[in-house]
Amino acid sequence: MSEKSQGILKAAWLIALVTIASKLIGFARDMVVANYYGATMVSDAYFYALQIPSLAIIILGGVGGPFHSATVAIFSKLLGEEYKVTDKINKLYNTFLTITFVFFLLLAIFGYFFADKIMGIIISAGSPELVALATQHFKIMSPIILIGGIIGIFYGLLISHKSYILPNFSPMILSIVVIISISLANNDKSGIILAVATTVGAICQLLMQFPKLRQVGYRIKPNFDLKNNPLFKDITELLFPAILSSTVGQISVYVDMFFASTLREGAWTSVIFANRIFQFPVGILVTAFLVPLFPIFSRLAGENKHDEIKTYFNKGVGTLFFAAIPIIILILLLAKDGISLVFERGAFDSKAVYMVSEALCFLSFSILPYVFRDSITRVYYAFNDSKTPFIVATSSILLKVLLNYLLIIKLGMSIAGITLSTSFITLFNATMLGILVSKRIKLDYATLFRNFGKMSVAGIITAGICMGISDLFALFELPKYVFEAVKIITLSGMCLTVYMSLNLLFKMDYAKEIINRIKK
Repeated sequence: MSEKSQGILKAAWLIALVTIASKLIGFARDMVVANYYGATMVSDAYFYALQIPSLAIIILGGVGGPFHSATVAIFSKLLGEEYKVTDKINKLYNTFLTITFVFFLLLAIFGYFFADKIMGIIISAGSPELVALATQHFKIMSPIILIGGIIGIFYGLLISHKSYILPNFSPMILSIVVIISISLANNDKSGIILAVATTVGAICQLLMQFPKLRQVGYRIKPNFDLKNNPLFKDITELLFPAILSSTVGQISVYVDMFFASTLREGAWTSVIFANRIFQFPVGILVTAFLVPLFPIFSRLAGENKHDEIKTYFNKGVGTLFFAAIPIIILILLLAKDGISLVFERGAFDSKAVYMVSEALCFLSFSILPYVFRDSITRVYYAFNDSKTPFIVATSSILLKVLLNYLLIIKLGMSIAGITLSTSFITLFNATMLGILVSKRIKLDYATLFRNFGKMSVAGIITAGICMGISDLFALFELPKYVFEAVKIITLSGMCLTVYMSLNLLFKMDYAKEIINRIKK
């Protein structure tokens, strides 16, 4: 294995460890929120109101978002291997930061003053009480909109300088602030404390980035000089279609929000919790492997080294596929037991457990296309092409509306219809992006999917064995939480052991690499 490959894998493992820590704290936050608010109108109002601030700080500004991706794509090429911040680079940084600040400030002000209209449109099928409470929450969290793009730039710069830890660690701060705040409040019947804590946590998340940015050489000097800054045009050409693509992608979420507001109380909360649980393992995988790979994709694209891009793409996506298969198996077998063990207490009752587990099981089918879509999108960005992902995302909106209507209204699948339609849309997007990328680069799909076929055979056999073992648990009578814990530990261990053994038997390099890492 080359020295560069070893460096990427080392970075991936390090990022994975930090991301796991951050996700665990985020998971603890969700447990506390579930315990205090359950799946109720208050939690629905909070999560409805949080959707637009989340669009800013997670979708647009988070790791992998348009601002992070545009920053990495442009600044990685400018910095080169020396990573020296020149006056030219600092000027570009300040122009980008200034324009972003003004743009998001205007959006935040607009959101605050028109909160009632915005919430009224998003949850038009909801009750007046739900809309009014969501409006209160949204006004409190509107400053998070300002933070979104700025934090994306900071993340991108740090990652361009191979500082992977801080961008993946800082979201933990938001979770800690939320946990402490609502635990101390103890009787927050309206969710206002939760909304305030979310805003304060986001501000802390932003402020954490400043010391490291100054250390590597960046200084803030507001700059509106667009004419004498030609490199800013390169950023905008990549950024605007990417923003539109992410925003258009969120329209599908707003479609889901509308349909969820027609269902029973707690429906949208259940979808949100299912997504949070889904993102725990999948987010770790995608972040760990794509964060260190993306700057390399960008540099290799700039140097016209297409063969190396193919190699790194296959290794990254292959590893993600390899890890995704047992995750799908375990979700399908253990979703209800796991959610009950972790969340079923306080206001989060057995009805909420059923709603979330149902949503999660159907969402799990999107894991494979999800990791492929996110990986190949980085290839498009490396070639400064954000228009194609935008066109593909736009073309899926009507399909999302149609699928929701068929699955929820016609077939009566309720919450499951929302997440199943999401899985279909993710598959559609991944397929279209996989086909259209040939205009930029011819990827080696034959090798990738031949390996995927072997993994799938191992996965099918593993699933069959684990299902048989799962059925045997019906013979035992144990206290509820003990039963769930024993079942989860036993099936997880069995699943991973059988899956790894079969892949070693099939001589899969991914399994060998994991064994070697464990030995080290």
